[in-house]
Amino acid sequence: MDGVSFQIAAAGIFAFVGPNGGGKTTLFRLLSTLIPIQQGDVSILGCRLPHEVQQVRRQIGVVFQAASIDKKLTVEENLKHQGHLYGLRGVVLRERIDAMLAGLSLGDRRRERCERLSGGLRRRVELAKGMLHRPRLLLLDEPSNALDPAARGDLWRYLEAIRSQGVTVVMTTHLLEEADKADQMAILHQGRIVALDTPQALRGTIGGDAVTIDCDQPEPLAAEIAARFDTRPLVVDGQIRLEEPGGHKWVTKLVEAFPGRIDSITFARPTLEDVFIAKTGHRFHADVDPTDSEQAVGASTAEAAHV
Repeated sequence: MDGVSFQIAAAGIFAFVGPNGGGKTTLFRLLSTLIPIQQGDVSILGCRLPHEVQQVRRQIGVVFQAASIDKKLTVEENLKHQGHLYGLRGVVLRERIDAMLAGLSLGDRRRERCERLSGGLRRRVELAKGMLHRPRLLLLDEPSNALDPAARGDLWRYLEAIRSQGVTVVMTTHLLEEADKADQMAILHQGRIVALDTPQALRGTIGGDAVTIDCDQPEPLAAEIAARFDTRPLVVDGQIRLEEPGGHKWVTKLVEAFPGRIDSITFARPTLEDVFIAKTGHRFHADVDPTDSEQAVGASTAEAAHV
């Protein structure tokens, strides 16, 4: 991480979004106390990292990208073992398990081995484990990974339900359409936060419609467009992109100004992809330098992160 600083409001859904190598996994590991903070300071629910790790762990629930359930055990057995880790026993544990199974529509699966469940149902079991001890903060790493659209819909309905109960949800995701559902989001790029606001506000930072031009020689044409119309086109992945109000007017204007030199031209309302391009100069899923990989956790310098 490189000088990361942010605050997250309580009882909301916050998404860290970025392509592979952006720093999401490293940040998730820091917030979930899986790796120690080497520089900087984090405050989670009034507890400080790296000094109050155990106090933080008692107040957070964590759902990892990789499965953590025992597939040979039943749904109920997985939850019992999870409850024991948090000191839950007897009537209290049974009531908690019943409530989680009901809330996640798993009641009819409680005695079924997890190896027989679909990916979406296993994800529900993961959520049940993470919420069993009633944490105030739920951390999710790529929660929609490998889920079909129906299962993603079920997941979001549950997240919105627990948010209404006062739980703060913080997730990482590489899906822009998922981040668009969050109350607030931060775009991570090469270990830095390059944008932070509500999805709607971030789209509003784009100065108009996104106009995209395909042509044989984008660099010379972009320079000519800039000189003729006093605008600032970008060449991104072999395409010319402009951000201008009234994109439909620019279609006619550009085609008439450069006859025979434009293969195709389109315009669209601003998206989060456009926000990412404006902040980084390249598309969201463009290849990144492997030296910036999220696996390079040894250089973490998260600063002043407050939840």
